Amino acid sequence: MLNALSIDLEDWFQAELVRAHVRADVELERRVTWAVEPLLALLDRYGVRATFFVVGDVLRHHADLVSRIHAAGHEIGCHGGSHRPLWTLAPETFARELDEFDRAAQGVVPLDEIIGYRAPTFSLDERSAWAVDVLRERGYVYDSSIFPVRNYMYGVDGAPARPYRLTRAELTTDHPQGELLEFPLSAGRLLGMSVPVSGGFYLRAMPLWLLRALLQGINARDNPFVVYMHPWETDAQTPRVQGLGLVSRWITYTGQSTALRKLEALLEAFAFAPLRDVLSLQDQRRALRGSDSER
Repeated sequence: MLNALSIDLEDWFQAELVRAHVRADVELERRVTWAVEPLLALLDRYGVRATFFVVGDVLRHHADLVSRIHAAGHEIGCHGGSHRPLWTLAPETFARELDEFDRAAQGVVPLDEIIGYRAPTFSLDERSAWAVDVLRERGYVYDSSIFPVRNYMYGVDGAPARPYRLTRAELTTDHPQGELLEFPLSAGRLLGMSVPVSGGFYLRAMPLWLLRALLQGINARDNPFVVYMHPWETDAQTPRVQGLGLVSRWITYTGQSTALRKLEALLEAFAFAPLRDVLSLQDQRRALRGSDSER
């Protein structure tokens, strides 16, 4: 079964648990161009293409990098403008971020190919359901922001385990006429419970044998899964921020030394492609996004 591989292209200081502890008066080292190189080399070695959900701030500062990723055959999606969660934005602010992202992408990536969105910190939930309307108004075709297991920070309990169409009024029901196609993050089944298994911290912290078994279980139920990673998670030189609590430090930094090897093991065990290919959306790009190209 074809599964989806995604890279959230953000810099180390934009991670949710780190952002509040970064001093605003200090010029930060931008490492994303170095951090992403091992991931790009790994994908190239295995002939795998992925979806790169790009933060607008990264796009503005590293347009050449994004252009090179696109030229290598990877899909480019939007990961917001500033990496602020949707809960912290008003609808008009979010719409402005999407428009600014489009302007930054002009001449870098064809706008009619940017059809996918992922909310920073998986922040599409009942508090921010208004974002569904904004995304459709801006021509987006699919979203991959809903985490189907609730934790202390994010998640939507009861969300379907496979791609489905949602509406602003109902995030957990498949609507044939839904305004947006949702590819939820993946959760496996263990002892009758849903266990997050998509990637990130879960990939870094979980033993490889268990990770592989849970993902195989998702495919066995005839569902594709989606894996996500951040470049800073595989970068041994990611700066360690002072002031993080013990739990936040563990969530942010644990398993960085093994993350790339685990991802390689998954590339050997499963078939991967960009989200648009798993969702069979290749032929819809120009028709549904082209009218926005002059915004």
